[in-house]
Amino acid sequence: MTSKRIDTPHGPARAELHCAEEGTAGLLLGHGAGGGIEAPDLVAVTRSARDAGVHVALVEQPYRVAGRRAPAPAKQLDTAWLAVAEDLSATWFDGLPLVFGGRSSGARVACRTAAQGQAVAVLCLAFPEHPPGKPERTRQPELDGVEVPTLVVQGENDPFGRPEPGPHHEVVVVPGDHSLKAGLDGVSRAASEWLGRVLRPLVT
Repeated sequence: MTSKRIDTPHGPARAELHCAEEGTAGLLLGHGAGGGIEAPDLVAVTRSARDAGVHVALVEQPYRVAGRRAPAPAKQLDTAWLAVAEDLSATWFDGLPLVFGGRSSGARVACRTAAQGQAVAVLCLAFPEHPPGKPERTRQPELDGVEVPTLVVQGENDPFGRPEPGPHHEVVVVPGDHSLKAGLDGVSRAASEWLGRVLRPLVT
């Protein structure tokens, strides 16, 4: 594991690299709003992605690096994320296709920046479809706006709701709630199978 500080317009971010033996792609994973890169589902997907031949960078947003728990505004999160992606695509992941991903807030960032960051696919863990108890405040348009293959892994009892599948994205439901802790085997299996499927045409 290697750690790297990356300067962004909103302060330094940090990326933690987990290398596959023969990596054919790079997966960037972002954390949730109040959590960190040690979240169990992020750890599980990191392990399964490496086993599937994908390098993983766990990305810590500048506000977390600075020790704050309250998330930065969406535009700052997106700008910082794209700065990290640009840096990694020129260094650790030079010449490799990039997959954007993350859990909860990190999944939203991945969706919003996929086109500008030229991601070939997007992996969403516990996508927060709406705030708990407020289904009218849907974030479905962020997911629908992604035009590359997208996987959403969602807990069956997630109080943040369940996204609708669409032409470019599929939804896999696993046991548990927003943390996905109760369904980690299913999370790992879904991510590994999906990564193999979407990346195969790009690396053969």
